[in-house]
Amino acid sequence: MPLEKTLELLRKGTVDQRAQAAEELGRSGNFRAVKELLLALGDPDLVVRDNAAFALALLGAHEAVDPILLLLNDRSHTVRKSAAKSLGLLKAGRAVDHLIRALDDVSYLVRKSAARSLGQIGDPRALEPLRKLAGSEAGRPLEAVAQKSIADILRRHGMHA
Repeated sequence: MPLEKTLELLRKGTVDQRAQAAEELGRSGNFRAVKELLLALGDPDLVVRDNAAFALALLGAHEAVDPILLLLNDRSHTVRKSAAKSLGLLKAGRAVDHLIRALDDVSYLVRKSAARSLGQIGDPRALEPLRKLAGSEAGRPLEAVAQKSIADILRRHGMHA
């Protein structure tokens, strides 16, 4: 679908059309979509917000970091999860403190995405919170995610456990 048509659907389409348009724009690789995707982060529909955040990350739109940070407080755990995941894909260093706080989110999916993103960003400040998470999740799937992120950070900085 032509870019202009997709942007029009993102602005004025039905919920399903807006969500699909956001997803398509992320895959398009076209940076002309960034402005409209930033606006879509405020869409009333959670799927549109979710898709817009991920699309911005796929586009490598670092100007989206601050607006995506706000989505870590969204009422929808799905949107918070996508925000955490997107910040990791963007390797957003200024998101580290926010992602550390997200390790305490009520949603397992948000905690998992935050832990994975902290590993992708690689900031050593996340080591202790990730160790705490791994300990509290011993024997559960989230422990493995936290341990992998710890290993990624240690490897990146030439450190040892």
